[in-house]
Amino acid sequence: MQPLDDQQQAARDWFESLRDRICAAFEAIEREDGSDAAFVFTPWERIDHGGAPGGGGVRGQMTGKVFEKVGVNVSTVGGAFSPEFAKSIPGAEDDPSFFATGISLVAHMANPHVPAVHMNTRFLTTTKRWFGGGADLNPAIPIEEDTEAFHARLRAACAAHDPTFYPRLSKWAEEYFWIPHRNVSRGVGGIFYDHLEGHFDAHFAFTRDVGEAFLDIFPQIVRKRMDTEFTETDMERLLEFRGRYVEFNLLYDRGTLFGLKTGGNIDAILMSLPPLARWK
Repeated sequence: MQPLDDQQQAARDWFESLRDRICAAFEAIEREDGSDAAFVFTPWERIDHGGAPGGGGVRGQMTGKVFEKVGVNVSTVGGAFSPEFAKSIPGAEDDPSFFATGISLVAHMANPHVPAVHMNTRFLTTTKRWFGGGADLNPAIPIEEDTEAFHARLRAACAAHDPTFYPRLSKWAEEYFWIPHRNVSRGVGGIFYDHLEGHFDAHFAFTRDVGEAFLDIFPQIVRKRMDTEFTETDMERLLEFRGRYVEFNLLYDRGTLFGLKTGGNIDAILMSLPPLARWK
C-alpha cells in the first residue's frame, strides 16, 4: 500500500482515536453493572487481490453483561479494486487504485429494552475523494423517547453544518435501511450519507461530529434502559428482530459487500451478526 498523504493520515488518526474513546465508554458501562468485560483487539493484515500487501486493521470485540456482543473495528486498506468491482465505485472505472479508512461499530445488547445500534464513518479515495457513513438505532422493542433523543442528537450535529443535511440524510437512512423482501425497516432510522466530496475540511468536520454525536447519545440510552426488567416474550421479540437484522446485513448492506469484494477480514466484516437470532 502506498504511503498516506496528509488527508488520509488525518482521517485514519481520527477514526482510531474515536475507537479508543468509544471502547472506553462501553467498558465503563460494563463496570457500572459489575462486569469486568473488556475489549479484545485482534490485528489483521490484508493482501490485495494481486497478492501485494494491502493494509489491514484491528478488530475489537467485547462480550459482557450489558453488551451481549459489540464490535468496534477500524481499518486502513489500499491497493487496486478487482476489474469487475471497480466498475461500481466512483472514480475507479479507469484507474482501479483506491484507499479506504474508517470505523465500523455494531452493538447487540443483552436486555431487549436496550436498542442495538450501528455506526460507521469512512474516507475513501480513488481518482475522487469522499466521506460517508452514519448511525442508526435498531430496537427490538421501540421506545419513542429513545428514538426521539437519538434523532435529536443527530439533527443537532447536522444543523451545525448544513440545514439541509438532516432532512436529506435521515430520509436516505429510511430508504437505505429497508428490507424489501420483508417490507419492513431494519430499525427506527438515523442518518446515512455517502459521496460527500470536494470540501475535505468541511466534510471531515461533519464526519467527526457524527462520531461525537453517537458517543454522546448512545451511552445515555444504554444507561437509561439496561436495568429494565424483561420477560421471555421480550426475549422472543429480540431474537426474531435479530433475524431481520441478519437478513439485511447479508443481503443488502454495502459495507458487507465492500469488505468481501476487497479482501477484508471475514471476522471483522461479519462482526455485525448477533450471537443469537431466531427465525420462525
